[in-house]
Amino acid sequence: MSTQEPPSKQDEFWIFGYGSLIWKPPPHFDRRIPGWVEGYVRRFWQVYHRGTPSAPGRVVTLIERSYWASLADHHESAPAKVWGVAYRIKADRVAEVKEYLDIREINGYTIHWTPFHPASDVDPALLPPEQKGPIQTLVYIGTPDNAQFTGPQDPQDLAEHIYRSKGPSGLNRDYLWGLEKVLDELSPESGDEHVKDLSNRLRAVAARYKSEGKADPTDEIDTATEVSIKANGTTEATTHDEHHRQFRRAGSVDEQEETEKTS
Repeated sequence: MSTQEPPSKQDEFWIFGYGSLIWKPPPHFDRRIPGWVEGYVRRFWQVYHRGTPSAPGRVVTLIERSYWASLADHHESAPAKVWGVAYRIKADRVAEVKEYLDIREINGYTIHWTPFHPASDVDPALLPPEQKGPIQTLVYIGTPDNAQFTGPQDPQDLAEHIYRSKGPSGLNRDYLWGLEKVLDELSPESGDEHVKDLSNRLRAVAARYKSEGKADPTDEIDTATEVSIKANGTTEATTHDEHHRQFRRAGSVDEQEETEKTS
């Protein structure tokens, strides 16, 4: 299980990505390996704080399995392993990346450290020297007590909402379909039922709009302004340029999405 204390006996700095970070790497990494963490459930239960005021999207967060088991989730099962990727940050850039990552503590995400299990076919040369057992990785999690945590949602309503949502980073549906694709590619066992079901529902929504001749609901969304949801639940609108200056270390708005964050 995770802890908020950094590992005491590990020289290398590793980050675990479970959402868009899988396909949009953090800055200054030199190794990327697939694998999983245990004791969590991945759900699209976090408000996408870079959406727009009219259509805030949804991104994934991790929920402790013991807490998830106490909730009335429409998706009643979840895999024991949450697959993703771990990135090793170059030693001479760790301080810079840590500072960059600390920005993620705003908008509902907090730092945790959790054991990461590399996939069985990972080249041993990519692992830390004399590594025995899992690697301690940093992960950003939107915990249930943050203002943007939605909790359980009806899957059909959630899919419809994702279809209608768009922000400066792009279409929320692309985030979902992108996550589905990369999870399917990591390993024969890395698929996620929650993600797959939402993706299938989303495809059905898209097909319905097309068959009925309806316009794409995101076509008229103004993404020039983003909305940030503060810890006290209030909102603050900022322009895309202002937001980009605030997070000037990242190569793109998408890189901030998690680092999902670890979204």
